[in-house]
Amino acid sequence: MAEFYDQIGIGYRDYRAPDPRIQALINEALGDARSVLNVGAGAGSYEPIDRPALAVEPSAVMIAQRKPALNPVVRAHAGALPFPDDSFDAALALLTVHHWPDRSAGLEEMRRVARRSVIVFTHDGFHDNFWLMDYFPEILEVDDRIMPTVEEFESMYASVREVRVPVPGDCCDGFLAAYWRRPEAYLDPGVRSAISAFAMIDNVETGLTKLRDDLASGAWLSRHRELMECDRLDLGYKLAIASPD
Repeated sequence: MAEFYDQIGIGYRDYRAPDPRIQALINEALGDARSVLNVGAGAGSYEPIDRPALAVEPSAVMIAQRKPALNPVVRAHAGALPFPDDSFDAALALLTVHHWPDRSAGLEEMRRVARRSVIVFTHDGFHDNFWLMDYFPEILEVDDRIMPTVEEFESMYASVREVRVPVPGDCCDGFLAAYWRRPEAYLDPGVRSAISAFAMIDNVETGLTKLRDDLASGAWLSRHRELMECDRLDLGYKLAIASPD
């Protein structure tokens, strides 16, 4: 994962600002946890700064984009966290688990170092509920291969509950589905550069040409006009909140 983000992570922070509505859900999930480990922390989006916290990130490119006010960061991998058992009240992993080379090892390490809770911001997989897949169907194949399942969490933790994370129409965190109401954004190479899925598929230009043509002709708006009336949309994002024991 470090090598992957060393290649695609340049300028990442320009497009991936934490959205306050998603931040509120993460803060609520943390509750009164007084110490937090943020695993696969990247540039630090959604990282708590109102309590003692530490970040773990393997990519030097991502670490270099962290703001000075953020927490200290340790360069390490999720599968080998350099901390004793039960070192933190909570462990976070925010839109990162699907990129870990050994997801099971990373989730087990989070369970080991967290006394009270493990919180993972992740995704169910898009299936047929997001129009972007009409243009880039290869992303569905990537999702099926890399996204963790509910069963995976339940096999590792004593209890797991889910909190849905709807995506606001004006979401300021530019992850894959953030622009569901702003389709023209996907034509911007800067936007795509901050979305890992586009780096993981081969046939990007065909989808871009089709989307560009549909926007110019009005075909996209004709098919998806109802989305313009929505403030937020459930597109499969969720918090999996687990108790280690």
